[in-house]
Amino acid sequence: MERGKGLKFVGDSRVKAPEYRKKKNIPKDYSEYPGKTEAFWPNFLLKEWMVGAVFLMGYLLLTIGHPAPLERMADPTDSGYIPLPDWYFLFLYQLLKYQYASGDFNVIGTVVIPGLAFGALLLAPFLDTGKERRPLKRPVATSMMLLALIATIYLTWESVAQHDWEAAAEQGEIVEVDIDTEAQGYEIYQNQQSCIGCHGNQLEGGAGGPNLIDSEKSVEEIKDIIINGQGAMPGGMFEGTDEELQILAEFIENNGHAPEE
Repeated sequence: MERGKGLKFVGDSRVKAPEYRKKKNIPKDYSEYPGKTEAFWPNFLLKEWMVGAVFLMGYLLLTIGHPAPLERMADPTDSGYIPLPDWYFLFLYQLLKYQYASGDFNVIGTVVIPGLAFGALLLAPFLDTGKERRPLKRPVATSMMLLALIATIYLTWESVAQHDWEAAAEQGEIVEVDIDTEAQGYEIYQNQQSCIGCHGNQLEGGAGGPNLIDSEKSVEEIKDIIINGQGAMPGGMFEGTDEELQILAEFIENNGHAPEE
């Protein structure tokens, strides 16, 4: 008879299973794997979550203690405005100031250099395939990380040091608008959707038109602009009588206040 043929195996509940079969599938401690990586779940992932939670709480406390600074509404006619990105983009902002990363070489600063940096980050696992975890034993990954860290810190520092913070504070300062909302001119202004849509509810200006509070034009000049238009502003948009046009022009000429009798 061939081996195993005709034989039947009957289990006996009185026979205890070996101890190793009773143990759950628990990953071994990292110390038992010298030179190798630890189990992703739950060991490594739990550490990542804990570190992420600490940083998240830190950022939440910073946002509560130091709210984001707000500036006045953007004015497209202000060609002298100097924009400044958020702190985590300052190194890229500084990079675009250099000769071979701006102007005719703008593609190098906006596409080539960032592309090489992120490409190296994507290729890092393929360039460094060793199982060693100590930085000194991983020269490729360590060198790439140190280079990126030094470049980011240096460019961020230079961006902060070279920026004119006083001028930035002045250009972005929110100016409290004080206009006479009871004036007849303001009522006429509110009824003109073409006016309020571009110059704002408080004559403060907006994405479509400049600030009217600081207008230094005369009544006749204002009337001419309203009737004939100027620049991107088309003419023939005013809906009202000549008397209402006069009142509106005087209201704007007086910087948002009713003209004195």
